Amino acid sequence: MPSPFTILRPQGKGPFVIFCDHASNRIPAELENLGLPPSELERHIAWDIGAAGVAAELSKIFDAPTILSGISRLVIDCNRQLYAQDLIPEVSDGTVIPGNQNLSEPARQSRIEQWFEPYHAAIESVIERSLPTIALSIHSMTPCLAGVPRPWQIALSSHRDRTLVDPLLENLGDFIVGDNQPYDLDPEVDYSTPYHALRRNLPHLQVEFRQDEITHPAAQIIWAHRFAKALL
Repeated sequence: MPSPFTILRPQGKGPFVIFCDHASNRIPAELENLGLPPSELERHIAWDIGAAGVAAELSKIFDAPTILSGISRLVIDCNRQLYAQDLIPEVSDGTVIPGNQNLSEPARQSRIEQWFEPYHAAIESVIERSLPTIALSIHSMTPCLAGVPRPWQIALSSHRDRTLVDPLLENLGDFIVGDNQPYDLDPEVDYSTPYHALRRNLPHLQVEFRQDEITHPAAQIIWAHRFAKALL
């Protein structure tokens, strides 16, 4: 049985608390891969490819407490509101998820209690003992979605707080950077940053690295240091 989360450097003293909502593609054995072949679980629909490696390296660089989700986003998406239709997706990027079809309310609630709530409780516990802090949410994005290419090597999502974004855009000027695109930070859609940071008025940033830029561990380290240098 996978753990709902892993915490790196729980006593870290750096200025950030880092969390990675889609760090893992693990699925509990009793869910039988949700009826999917193993090849589907390696795709972006199951996890944010490379994001955990980037988050772990940033944890080292900043001495930052870092919380990694332990379950596939296909089991439950830890960055969705509990009322969201895609909290437990029945279809993802055109792929039908058999194990999520017509899920009963008790089964849905069981996934929330087993995976969603413990992960977010772990983030809460770390943030509470790290205040004041800056919340840094690490994601990755597929290079192409629904036939639409993503030119951005890295994308920054910030909602209305430009404190971290504007200097970063300047410091990352040698790269193609998305500014609230292809995703903005929407409190009606996203859960983690709104819940853990916005409601506390904490400085925050949600980052998307394009997956073909960070597929391999060496590239994850390079991008983590590149991003950290720009952030500092």
